Order: sequence, then structure tokens, then C-alpha cells
Amino acid sequence: MHNTLTSRLLRDLHGSLIDIVSVMNRPQRDAVMVREAGIALDRALFPLLVMVERLGPIGIVDLADRVGRDYTTVSRQVTKLEGLGFVERRSTATDGRVREAVITAGGKALTDKIDVTREAMARTIFADWADQDVTDLVRLMRRFADAVQKDPAEQR
Repeated sequence: MHNTLTSRLLRDLHGSLIDIVSVMNRPQRDAVMVREAGIALDRALFPLLVMVERLGPIGIVDLADRVGRDYTTVSRQVTKLEGLGFVERRSTATDGRVREAVITAGGKALTDKIDVTREAMARTIFADWADQDVTDLVRLMRRFADAVQKDPAEQR
């Protein structure tokens, strides 16, 4: 397979990723999602709830790392989610000292509402895209996400 990666192409890719991450990290975007989903949830708890649902059971340290926040901050926020009945914490099967967060039925009901809202937003974004372009984007993004998650030392 011939690869024509240029410095300019890689710089453009990085710029696109910065744009995407910047939009996804905007608090206003989360506030809109929560409002349009018709749910009552503190904006700071929103990404944690979604990640617990998507990735759970997930350790609090791993969750904190994924959202780029301090472990103690995330632990307090997960405690709030637990108090609201949206997640529960439990010890892992392999190490009783390690705590992981798991979505509850109430939390899943909220993320289902969020998913409906997210889908409506995506349909607007992709309204003028060809079906094959969307299919290709999804396939290539998954491939890219899988590659990016690998240890860089293993890739050399």
C-alpha cells in the first residue's frame, strides 16, 4: 500500500481534529444537548454520564483520564450522579479496592433521550452528504480511533 502522507496533509488532519474536539468540549454545546433532550442535568455531569453508559463499567481513574479532569473532581461528580440514581459504584471483580461506575436504568433512560437529540443534530449535519460519504466517514473514523488508542511505542 502506497501512503502519500505529507506534512501539510497531517497538519490539516490535526487542524480538523482540533476543530472537532473544540466543538465537543464547548460547555454551551452540552447545555444545548441537555436542554433539547428535555432532561435536568448539571452540564459538568453530562459527559461523565455519557461515558459511563458508553464505556462502563469504567474505573474512576480511567474515567478521569478520559475527560482530562482530576481524579478527586471526577470522583465527587460520580458521587453526584450516584446520588441522582443515574450511576452506581461497585468494586471490580478482580480487585475489591478498585471502584468502577456502572449506568443504572435511570441513567440509561437519560442517555437514551440524549441519543435521540444527538441523532437529530447529526441528521442536520449530514443532511447534504451522500450516504456513501457518511458510511465511509464512520468506517474511517472507527479505524482512526482504533489506531490512535494503540500505544505509540508499539506502532514503531
